[in-house]
Amino acid sequence: QVQLVESGGGLVQAGGSLRVSCAASGRTFSSYPVGWFRQAPGKEREFVATINRSGGITYYADSVKGRFTISRDNAKNMMYLQMNSLKPEDTAVYYCAAGPRAWIGTYSSSINYDYWGQGTQVTVSS
Repeated sequence: QVQLVESGGGLVQAGGSLRVSCAASGRTFSSYPVGWFRQAPGKEREFVATINRSGGITYYADSVKGRFTISRDNAKNMMYLQMNSLKPEDTAVYYCAAGPRAWIGTYSSSINYDYWGQGTQVTVSS
């Protein structure tokens, strides 16, 4: 079992930066790929980014590529999402997710992630 807790959300102006963090408990965190998803009001949850177990391979949604960076620190049981050049359309609740099946099939499908945090709100003002 893995428990995930996000932090670091908030209000930022367009063009600004924000880093959200995810603290994991459980000895198996480093064994799983992890990812970030987001959900805006009235919209479905969507994939943002994912990183493999060692942290050497990453994938991003086209909408955030070049602006967001996902990373992890297995020694600290932490994962991060650095968000730069934020846009109002990035406004959403951001969730971290993990699980052994995360990269089986398609890494961008939320149904492949077994463990989820409670989410942290990111609001980008124009």
